[in-house]
Amino acid sequence: MRKLVHRYRSISSKAFYLEVLSGFLVMGLALLFNNFANKYTVAHSTTSSVTDIILDHLPTLNIEILFVEGMIALIAFVSFLCLHRPARIPFVLKTCGLFIGVRAVFIMMTHLAPPANEWVIHTTNFLETLVAGADAGLFFSGHTGFPFLMMLIFWQDKLLRRLFFFASLFFGAVVLLGHLHYSIDVFSAFFIAYGVFHISLRLFKKDFELLEGAS
Repeated sequence: MRKLVHRYRSISSKAFYLEVLSGFLVMGLALLFNNFANKYTVAHSTTSSVTDIILDHLPTLNIEILFVEGMIALIAFVSFLCLHRPARIPFVLKTCGLFIGVRAVFIMMTHLAPPANEWVIHTTNFLETLVAGADAGLFFSGHTGFPFLMMLIFWQDKLLRRLFFFASLFFGAVVLLGHLHYSIDVFSAFFIAYGVFHISLRLFKKDFELLEGAS
């Protein structure tokens, strides 16, 4: 507890809190844009799905708990990592906001109907709606790309690196087994997340240096 209090005191400055505030601003704008992108995609999506070389050979399984609660648990874990070392907060917020914004642009460009035999996700609360049910876009898989992005952010920590890497593989398998994404949505997510991370390094260099110093 003393170490945690010391970490907050050591970065307690107006400049730091401004960076945190700007991080929440980036995230908020990204979520608003994502909401608009989803509505746009619903209004323009096609009514028929297309074939998929991988999905055509996979059964449809009930993956709802893994898809929704699993992602909520992952987000909670990332939040804990940031609160445990607050210097991580600005870069993580801004990079996640950039990730959401980039994906929002992509889903507006791709209007395919969901894959055949898609498992329908039933949401019961706001957070589940935010994680799963409100998302009308397919390209690319946020469930796959998000943990891979976290792997890149926390690369210095060997344990976290492995954990997030296997989480990205796990969620990639989950969305395929639920026929929630086409295979291209899953495999492209790794490359796009990698690109987003390196763009973020250029845009938010000082925030990344602060994060590295906290690792």
